[in-house]
Amino acid sequence: MRPRARAVIINADDLGYDPAVTRGILRALREGIVTSATLLVNTPWSAQAARDARGLSVGLHLNLARGTPAWSAFPTALLNDGLFDESRAPTLPPDVAEAECLSQLERFHALAGQRPTHVDVHKHLHRHPGVLEGLIRAARATGLPVRALDPAMHRAFASRGVASPSHFLGETGATAHWTLERLEATVSALPAEGITELMCHPGFAPEQVKSRYAEQREVELATFLHPRASQALARAGVTTVDFRALTAEAR
Repeated sequence: MRPRARAVIINADDLGYDPAVTRGILRALREGIVTSATLLVNTPWSAQAARDARGLSVGLHLNLARGTPAWSAFPTALLNDGLFDESRAPTLPPDVAEAECLSQLERFHALAGQRPTHVDVHKHLHRHPGVLEGLIRAARATGLPVRALDPAMHRAFASRGVASPSHFLGETGATAHWTLERLEATVSALPAEGITELMCHPGFAPEQVKSRYAEQREVELATFLHPRASQALARAGVTTVDFRALTAEAR
């Protein structure tokens, strides 16, 4: 079944990043307008987050920026004291990125007991060619949709038979990105056709991890829980879906 025009996936990144972040994301999924989330599988809080999110629409937040690899054969020369180093992402070969993505997908299934709905990448590291190619290969092998950051990336995925939303919106910075006012304005101006992914970072301020995006998460959480958020969607005639809509659309 094809989704109606002006459909939006509202995806919360960073499930499993920190216990307080996870609690906020789960609340946004259960009580707010957030329709999807993505799980980091290589943090000390991943297993609990996966258990708490069972039955919800959750994909893999492929993490090549911090923590330890899931692939046991990950080349140590590409790590920093056994840990991922975000600065080395531009040098990752496609076969390494593919193997790590597949290993993290396996871990996701082991932790969550369900198939992920899609894959996106922590810190948008699939902007780098090797990571992008590895992600494409893993997505083709598993049949999972992925996040496209721009029209060129969306076309690149489509040319290889990988599904992705047609449009992408979202950012982080020194101030909270998704204020209620910005959300209302954005919803009213969504593209008339296709599925838009709206990336967000709701949550409570991290209690275990230092993050530059901390109190900003609480602003976003308040935004996606506010009655005006759902009213804005209804007023604009926007349908909320999750990444499974892309799989249904391809049938």
